[in-house]
Amino acid sequence: MSEHTNLVPGRREATVEVHRSTPLAPLPSAPVVPVQPGTIPAVTSIVLPDGRVVTGYSREPAKPEPVAAKPPVSRAALNIALGGIGFGAVCGGLFLLTAFITALTALITQLITLAAVIFGGWVAVQVFSASGHSGGNTFNIRKAVFKRNHFHG
Repeated sequence: MSEHTNLVPGRREATVEVHRSTPLAPLPSAPVVPVQPGTIPAVTSIVLPDGRVVTGYSREPAKPEPVAAKPPVSRAALNIALGGIGFGAVCGGLFLLTAFITALTALITQLITLAAVIFGGWVAVQVFSASGHSGGNTFNIRKAVFKRNHFHG
């Protein structure tokens, strides 16, 4: 059931619907069966800091359910799992080894190229500087004599 009510008279027509709840019929309840404890709990008294005494029954702490024993792992499953871990480790190690060898090869190639460039530059400096000035040891190959694998200039 709903009824319409104006909020502010004289202004715009604003209506609000008010809903009223309908009570439900009570459900039939199950009969209450008293449960007797296995043993009579002990009565405990506690003295509060302000001097009041509180008396009541003490409760035993809740005990956790016993954990069911886990089934043993089969030896074959354990071997398969360990084999998979070992295979993954070997693959990773081989990958790292090949990466290391590739990097080492690139480094050696760069060092050889650097040595060739430096030696080529040194040779070029020697060739072009020997013709530019008269210092140093200059040999005329046409006048040189080779006797028994010895050079005599």
